Amino acid sequence: MSVSGVQAVQHIVELPDSALDASAYVLNEQLGAVRAVLSEDGVSALAIVLPAAGPDHSDWRLALARDLAREFAPQRVNVVARGSEAATQALLTYLEGAPGVTGHYLEAHD
Repeated sequence: MSVSGVQAVQHIVELPDSALDASAYVLNEQLGAVRAVLSEDGVSALAIVLPAAGPDHSDWRLALARDLAREFAPQRVNVVARGSEAATQALLTYLEGAPGVTGHYLEAHD
């Protein structure tokens, strides 16, 4: 897969409040769709956009980003916590032009 391909963006709009329940939901209900996007021709990177959450969600989100980045290398995978529309878009734009950034959990801040 070429680094010059397309960055896909997968939005997961709602998650349970509990970090454990949110992690289980993403792994059980969304992982297949994420893998399908990464298997599409021309996709060199994926940004998974999740709702903002407290610090108790950071560990599972980072693990998701790292594990997917390892599984799909050389494709890039990052997880983004949504902020305002402008802040989230700015972070996605940055990631699209940052071919060395993969396996990270980033929070969009206003």
